[in-house]
Amino acid sequence: MSTAIQETGLYLCPEMAGTFMTPEEFDSVDDCDELYKYELVHGVLVVSPPPAIGERGPNEILGYLLWCYRNDHPDGSALDYTVPESYVRTPDSRRRADRSIWAGLGRTPDERRDTPTIAVEFVSIGKRDRERDYVIKRAEYLATGIQEYWIIDRFARRMTAIRQADVSGGEPVEIVVDESGSYETPLLPGFVLPLTRLLSEADRLEQARNADRD
Repeated sequence: MSTAIQETGLYLCPEMAGTFMTPEEFDSVDDCDELYKYELVHGVLVVSPPPAIGERGPNEILGYLLWCYRNDHPDGSALDYTVPESYVRTPDSRRRADRSIWAGLGRTPDERRDTPTIAVEFVSIGKRDRERDYVIKRAEYLATGIQEYWIIDRFARRMTAIRQADVSGGEPVEIVVDESGSYETPLLPGFVLPLTRLLSEADRLEQARNADRD
């Protein structure tokens, strides 16, 4: 354990960015500065500001649609649970997904033991953020056994869904949905995600933000 970790008593804060930690040390943290978000990326603590409201708002809508499906659809029991800001565990990292979805377990998941069935990211505007969401997290998430990875990009006005290969050794399947389209997955039978619903929410929030500047 590093000296910085010992001195802070496993309290996470922006000043600890760049600290080397083991996954076990990261998992043991029970106190932090909650104005920031924390990830362990290949053994290094990464500290970021919270997601922008243009990401949080559509994420809330997605959660609402999922819970409506869970409660009202005849096949809604396929959805076990969904939660925003959940960790995806890899051997040396703790990646924070914008939303995790568990399906097909038939029980309430244990976040530390059960890998999400679906991970969702809402793309941020920065070039490095886009590379992280489209390239780096794609590889890491699929390697954990996540069955689908949804990338919702309000800037490109599209959603990209990557599914694990249907056959062993095959390439993942990539499905691109434009802003007027809807997405369906066999993991959640009967659930339909109209992309325009999420993009419209992001647009509404952006318009309100710009109005405040005028």
